[in-house]
Amino acid sequence: MPRYCFALDMKADETLIREYVAYHEKVWPEILDSITGSGITQMEIYRVSNRLFMIMETAENFSFESKAAADASSEKVQEWENLMWKYQQAIPGGQAGEKWRLMDKIFDLQLAVK
Repeated sequence: MPRYCFALDMKADETLIREYVAYHEKVWPEILDSITGSGITQMEIYRVSNRLFMIMETAENFSFESKAAADASSEKVQEWENLMWKYQQAIPGGQAGEKWRLMDKIFDLQLAVK
């Protein structure tokens, strides 16, 4: 099962961070349907300070392009994304407006101990 890791920063404002966390305690049902319907089988988001890390596992046939196209055509997903952008900011080195950035895997314990 493919696994992807992403990073994103939030704006360094404790009030905004609390609001963002609260939204993720009650994610809209349409967003959950969009995630699971695209072939994402597991997703976790972790936070340290204002930096977020997302771990995402997908079905073998998952496609970033298909997910992006479905998201672009969904008014509810676009509403969520626009709302979340109030709390988010691109991490250093990213393109303007770029949200979650795919991370490169640099170590795997299972491979290292073989």
